[in-house]
Amino acid sequence: MILTEDSIAKIKAKAVRYPRKKSAILPAWTVAYRQIGHVDEAIYKEISKVIGVPMVEIAEAATFYTMFPKKPRGKYLLQVCNNISCALRGSDSMITHLENKLDIKLGETTDDNQFSLIAVECLGACATAPMVQVNMEYHENLDATKLDKLIDDLKAKKD
Repeated sequence: MILTEDSIAKIKAKAVRYPRKKSAILPAWTVAYRQIGHVDEAIYKEISKVIGVPMVEIAEAATFYTMFPKKPRGKYLLQVCNNISCALRGSDSMITHLENKLDIKLGETTDDNQFSLIAVECLGACATAPMVQVNMEYHENLDATKLDKLIDDLKAKKD
């Protein structure tokens, strides 16, 4: 088993809230993602057993939702919103800044496995663009100085 007993209990508690079992896929992924940091075929199989949905349906849904990484990522997944509002407010330059600061390109992970960098479509923070989602937390109204502080603070964390 990959999922802990605690994660399985959380998934079961969420699943009973839904009249259609398939509706519990996203909440189950959220629990698994918070425990493991990605969702892959082995996790689809476990979730399938826990919520009683065929694994193929879980895998099909995974191709649509990009907010759950399908392979291990760095400790900190930096998701730069690159939709129109963020793009107009400088998300392209933020991506370039992060690539230079972390010495990686989009889709890559730093050698120390601390940071992975990806661009994503709208994260729904258009009024506070540009923004970056770090794991499950939003960081909004960013500029190069704020971005540097964010990365430096994450590097200094000892958790």
